[in-house]
Amino acid sequence: MQLLPAWRAKFANIFYGWIMVGVVSAMRVLGGGLHGYGFTVFFLPVSQDLGLNRAETSLAFSLARAEGAIEAPVIGYLVDRFGPRPLMVAAALLAGIGYISLSWVNSYIGFLIVYLGLISLAYSAGFIQTPMVVANNWFIRRRARAMTVVGSAVTVGGMVITPVLATIVHRWGWRWGALIAGCAFLLICIPLSLQVKRSPESVGLQPDGDAVGESATPGKNSALRQVPDVSAMAALRTLPFWCLAGSMLARVATQSTMMVHFIPIMVWKGMSQEHAALLLSIFAGLNLVTHFALGWIADRMNKPKLLSLWMLLPIIGIVILRTGEAPWSLWLFTIFFSTLDAAFPVTWATSGDFFGRKYFATIRGNMTFIYMWGSALGPVIAGYLYDQTQSYGTILWAIVATLSVSVLLTALLIKPWRVKVAAQSEGWVGAKVP
Repeated sequence: MQLLPAWRAKFANIFYGWIMVGVVSAMRVLGGGLHGYGFTVFFLPVSQDLGLNRAETSLAFSLARAEGAIEAPVIGYLVDRFGPRPLMVAAALLAGIGYISLSWVNSYIGFLIVYLGLISLAYSAGFIQTPMVVANNWFIRRRARAMTVVGSAVTVGGMVITPVLATIVHRWGWRWGALIAGCAFLLICIPLSLQVKRSPESVGLQPDGDAVGESATPGKNSALRQVPDVSAMAALRTLPFWCLAGSMLARVATQSTMMVHFIPIMVWKGMSQEHAALLLSIFAGLNLVTHFALGWIADRMNKPKLLSLWMLLPIIGIVILRTGEAPWSLWLFTIFFSTLDAAFPVTWATSGDFFGRKYFATIRGNMTFIYMWGSALGPVIAGYLYDQTQSYGTILWAIVATLSVSVLLTALLIKPWRVKVAAQSEGWVGAKVP
């Protein structure tokens, strides 16, 4: 029986896991361009057409993040139970129906029902959580690189797809933009999601393209090949779970706050809105570069140690933004702070190193329930503080403190990660695993 599609013969020299990474990344490119970054394109037109104020429209954003936190453990369990493909097919279908339905919405209640009940529900499940599970299932030694490719896809979508969406909305209106987005999800993402395979073992292969039956030999490059699978309940009782979840909470709160308030902060520092928008696009491009740089390095060294050092860069960037007065300081801040987002895929790769593949989706879902509240509350708290003080000064120092907590929590995992790898390379003899 032929287990793989016939067209795989054209890619005989490419490990099939990279094809899987390409498939889910293509979905994330489209999802990130039409929804992740695309929500900004719809923000003002929808507000004006439906007669909404900024607070009402922003509420949908915060509620979507809260919804993502609540649904994450359930989605994680379903992915581990049934595999990623059913969830991704359902998500593509719901996203398509959701955006087509959005084009017919004429009330705020209708907008919330469609945005929260269809679009956000689908995006979080099929375009955020599940693709990372695919990367974790197909790779071990090259896990960080695979997750980096998947993680950077949303940024690529923002750079490539979102400008096209913006042009459509500008010329034909937001309803046509929503209709076309819905059709794109149905016509492109459903066929792509049908190609997803659960794991290399499901098609007669091994992770990383190793020969079937090959056993890992002791050594730095092969140690993680023998990583055991830790159950979701067992993971909750470990130091790595809570350090990773806490670190992500601090990081996500910072990332969301800065992304929502990026242009207002630049204007507060004296830059025009046009130049701030240009700086934001440059930020996205630098973000993509740092993703691949960190992912390439991460598979070659102690990941918690690398992350702890790497996270100092965005902290330096925030300090420069807070204390600098010259225009060049804003550009320097952008360069340093663009490194923050690249840490997320490596963090998930670290989670895979600690907990294995079998229950990864459930463990990721439990972590997501914790850290997504940072995304929901961070921008709102920052907005409230600015309204009270008419300044971002206190907020920026609070961000420095928050990122410092993330660094400390990650640093606590340096030794446990080293001990775990040593235990695996020695066949689990005489080493204590956290």
